[in-house]
Amino acid sequence: MATAIRQPAVAGRFYPANAQRLRAEVETYTAAPDDEALPKIPALGCVVPHAGYMYSGYVAGAVYRRLELPQRVVILCPNHTGTGEPLAIASQGAWHTPLGDAPVDEELAAELKQRMPLLSEDDEAHRSEHALEVQLPFLQVLAPGFQFVPIAVGTGNLEVLSALGIAIGNALALQHERILVIASSDMNHYESDSVTRVKDRRAIEQLLALDPRGLYAVVREGNISMCGYGPAVVMLTAARKLGATQAELIRYATSGDVSGDKDMVVGYAGIAVY
Repeated sequence: MATAIRQPAVAGRFYPANAQRLRAEVETYTAAPDDEALPKIPALGCVVPHAGYMYSGYVAGAVYRRLELPQRVVILCPNHTGTGEPLAIASQGAWHTPLGDAPVDEELAAELKQRMPLLSEDDEAHRSEHALEVQLPFLQVLAPGFQFVPIAVGTGNLEVLSALGIAIGNALALQHERILVIASSDMNHYESDSVTRVKDRRAIEQLLALDPRGLYAVVREGNISMCGYGPAVVMLTAARKLGATQAELIRYATSGDVSGDKDMVVGYAGIAVY
C-alpha cells in the first residue's frame, strides 16, 4: 500500500515554497545573537505561535533555538477550519514540506489511540490546517530525521482536554527517551496592542504556573481569543504528568511589532515547559 503523503496547504503563503529560501528563513529566525550563551532546555513541552513567518517566525525561532530538540515529538494544534473530528490524529504516512517529507511516528500514534479512544483517525481536519504545518520546517532544519504525531484539537471540553493530556503523559512516560509535546497557538486576536498585552499576560501567567485549569478559566472567562488554548491545556497536563516543575517565557511579541499597526494585533508567546 502506498504511503499517504499529506501535501502542504500554506507553502508560499505562510512560509516560502522555495526550499532554499525556506531553509534560509528558518536559519535566520533560529540564529542566536552573538551574546547569547544560554544552555539548551531539555523541555517536556512548549508553546509556539503559528502565524505567517514574517509575523511570528522570530518568536517560534527563539523557542526552537533554546530547546534541546529530541527526535520524537507530539504536535497539538487548534482546528481553525472546523472540519473533521473533535480530536483528529493522523497516524500513518508523512507530511511533505518544501524541505522534504516529515514521517509520522506510527508506533507512538498507535499507542496514543489505544490510550485515548476519543482520538479519531481523520485526515480531513488536517488537510487545510496551517497551525501544525508551519512548525515542521523548524524541526526539519534543527532536528533532521525527527518523527512526529499530529493531533488537531477541535474541542473546548475541559474534561476531554485533560483526559488527552493524561493519556499523552502516560504514554510518553513509558518511552525510553524524552519526547517533546508542542502546543501550537497564537495568543489574543484582533484587539489593540495595549489590550492584547494585558490579556496575554493573564494567560501567560497561568502557563508559567503550569496550571492547565487556570489557563482554561482565564481564557474562557476573560474573553481571551487564544486559538490554541485547548492544545496548551493538553500540553500542560501531559508535561505535569511527566514531572515538569517550571516554565519560561522565552519571547513575546505582537504582530504590531512587525506591521507597525497597533490598533488591531495578534499576540505571540514562546514558552518552554520543563
